[in-house]
Amino acid sequence: MENQEEAPSPVRGPLGRWVRNRRVRDRRVLIASVAGCVVLGGVLTLLPWGRTATRAPAPAPGARAHAAVAAGVPAALPDLAVLIGERVRRLRARPEDARSWTVLGTAYVEQGRRTADPAYYPRAETALRRSLKMRGKRDAETLGGLAALANARRDFRAARAWAEAARDAGPGRWTTYPLLIDADTGLGDHEAARDALDRLMELRSGPVVLARAAGVYRDRGRREDAAAALSDAAAGARAPAERAAYLERAGQLAWERGEPEDALRYFREAVRLDPDQRAALAGQGRVLTALGRTKEALNAYRMALAGQPCPQYALELGELYESLGLGRQALTQYELLRARVRDAAAGGADEELVLGLFEADHGDAGAAVGRLRTEWARQPGTAVADALGWALYRAGEHQEALRFATLATDREKGGGVRSAPYAFHRGMIERELERYGPARRHLQEALRINPYFSPVHARAAREALTELGEPSVTDVPVMDVPIADVPVTDAGD
Repeated sequence: MENQEEAPSPVRGPLGRWVRNRRVRDRRVLIASVAGCVVLGGVLTLLPWGRTATRAPAPAPGARAHAAVAAGVPAALPDLAVLIGERVRRLRARPEDARSWTVLGTAYVEQGRRTADPAYYPRAETALRRSLKMRGKRDAETLGGLAALANARRDFRAARAWAEAARDAGPGRWTTYPLLIDADTGLGDHEAARDALDRLMELRSGPVVLARAAGVYRDRGRREDAAAALSDAAAGARAPAERAAYLERAGQLAWERGEPEDALRYFREAVRLDPDQRAALAGQGRVLTALGRTKEALNAYRMALAGQPCPQYALELGELYESLGLGRQALTQYELLRARVRDAAAGGADEELVLGLFEADHGDAGAAVGRLRTEWARQPGTAVADALGWALYRAGEHQEALRFATLATDREKGGGVRSAPYAFHRGMIERELERYGPARRHLQEALRINPYFSPVHARAAREALTELGEPSVTDVPVMDVPIADVPVTDAGD
């Protein structure tokens, strides 16, 4: 700047010289000030800001798990273990702390759900009932904990009763309505589930509500809306475990739509965020099977079962082994399935649905019918209708089988979900009843929804369609009235 030519001063004499000198000094001061700011900025940049910042510390693991459990969102397993340990120690010192009993019981529910270990459920029930005795039967928080426990055990009638009691005790408590949605869905009452969602959306917004909305949309056949809601929920989730859970559901939805590559991306990202997200590992097993990468699929299923030995995962892995001609390994998984169902029953949990499906395909179809009839009487959900219809078909009771398969797939009767297995079951039943047109339509629909839906049944669907062949012109109804006798109406009528 100093090297630039100065403009001549209009003031002459000593005063002019003073003005010119003052300008030079001012410019030098300005340059020095700018340089000083640059140096100071560099120094400040290098200072250890992490030591002096007033940023709030991150929540402790127990606090994180407590916040998640209170909001009904997935919590990380290590955080849950910390929370449970903290509350156990607190209650040893202060057994009269009723709220800590509620927190402990609800944490046990989440631990049992995430690990598929039903031994946590009796502990949860003991803690929650002890709290309810101390806090009174109008305590919405504890009543909600008992509803969550009943949902985890798949006792949906009890879950709805507890959730309704919690709603009556605290009508403005938003965390009650997701519990009602789960219970109503399990009972096949999709209208009530939608009403509960409407009320939830009046009270609350955010990722947890979007995730619940996605489930209701999916059950009503609105898959695009469900996918959009899950995408927004995952984007808005703060905790890794919560985001991983929503990504796992997005992967499952993509899988159901027959989009294995997209599903695999969702499942892998879920596991990256939360290595304990075993449902996403099982999802990877399904997808990798569809893509023909069976060795990777077997490893994914084994890892899922190691951390969350769900009967459903054992059934899927057993069927994968069976499709590969590995009958001995398949039998091992089927024995594991039976053992896990027995463990669930000891913990008060109901796994009759998966056991009924297993028995229908790999065991005693008559026994499957008996089990699933009992299940239908207890909780007549869409999944139970489909399973009972399939068991009846396998037992040779085809006409009654069609009635239940129709309940599971007919939108007007509540079966709004677009499910490849459900469509396959209905198509096979109709084929047996010589209803070839509807059979062909439903088998084609199953493969159109998801051509990879099962390593065993997808192949059976294709073989059945090949046997049915193309529709015949003889299937077209013949008009009784000669064409010449058909009255012709005026275009203007």
